[in-house]
Amino acid sequence: MTAALTLLVGALAAGWLVPGLLHRTDLRRHDPVLLVVVWLLSMIGVLVSAAVGVVFLLLPSHGPGTAVLTAVHECWAAIQHGTPPETEKLAGLLGLALLIAFVVRLAVVFVRGLRRRARAREAHLSVLRLVARADPNSPDTLWLAHDRPLAFSMAGRPGVVVATEGLVRHLDQKAVEAVFAHERAHLAGRHHLLIAGAEALRVAIPFLPLFRDAPRALRELVELSADAVAVRRCGTAAVRSALRDVSGHDAPSTSLAMARCAVDTRIARLQVGATSPTGTRRLVSCAMAGLAAGVLPFLAGAGLLAGIALISCPPVS
Repeated sequence: MTAALTLLVGALAAGWLVPGLLHRTDLRRHDPVLLVVVWLLSMIGVLVSAAVGVVFLLLPSHGPGTAVLTAVHECWAAIQHGTPPETEKLAGLLGLALLIAFVVRLAVVFVRGLRRRARAREAHLSVLRLVARADPNSPDTLWLAHDRPLAFSMAGRPGVVVATEGLVRHLDQKAVEAVFAHERAHLAGRHHLLIAGAEALRVAIPFLPLFRDAPRALRELVELSADAVAVRRCGTAAVRSALRDVSGHDAPSTSLAMARCAVDTRIARLQVGATSPTGTRRLVSCAMAGLAAGVLPFLAGAGLLAGIALISCPPVS
């Protein structure tokens, strides 16, 4: 049972400690895509570690960790067999029931969230199609007759970018192009679905900071990621101008708006002049960081297991 419990505790420890490390990261200088990968795989690692811990509770030997420690010292075997088999079996069945209940709850929350967002999106789009004009040169663009410069994207099939006519009145052509490059980067990157998934996990697991903080952190990171795409296509000056002149208000809650989230941080990143890696370099860095984030709960559990072994069975000189 010890190996199973340490995996569960390792998952909880990672769920508490990882957000603190990520929040201390300087967003002005690090690749936002890399940080998105770390957030996502950290959450996946915690979930998988907890699931494996529950599975170990159901195994007769409770996983490989116990056998290793038993071979190290005989007293560990005595500690292991101190728990009655009936208690261990009951604990395993209880853990399985909790795991099934969590998976069902997560699925229900996720599906309900997607349906709620889809209904809200359709309601907003229905109104927008009545009052906005379609762009004949860009089927995924809707224009609103409003003087305030505003732009946002809404996911769907197909996704759309909504912009006001004030955008072209108050911004130069290059800044307008940067706004559309930013919003289309959200649609191409499936950022809306990413945020919806994080929101579902936050509702399902509100007691762990890793899941509770994920939606807000990921919103900031996807904005930085979309900015990086716009910078590559239109230049830093155009993106900076768009961030300063475009309004961040009045966009629907289910949308991602150009200038609603983490504007100060994004402008500071543009001033620093940080560049995001692309191609093979980004793939390698994301793979290495994601692997480290995913296995962290297992490493925490293994470290805890080793600590228990040393405390309960100290080496004999």
